[in-house]
Amino acid sequence: MNKLSDELLIESYFKAKKLNLNSEFIQLIELELHRRSLGKYTKKMTVITS
Repeated sequence: MNKLSDELLIESYFKAKKLNLNSEFIQLIELELHRRSLGKYTKKMTVITS
């Protein structure tokens, strides 16, 4: 995932959640978002979908 830009990673996260993809795949994206200090986007998405 190091080759993905931050923007593409965030878009991938939103799309994966929207399409209800495999939870393990979504967790991998979330881990990478947190590693890049972009974890705020996972919180934001959780609020939007609730």
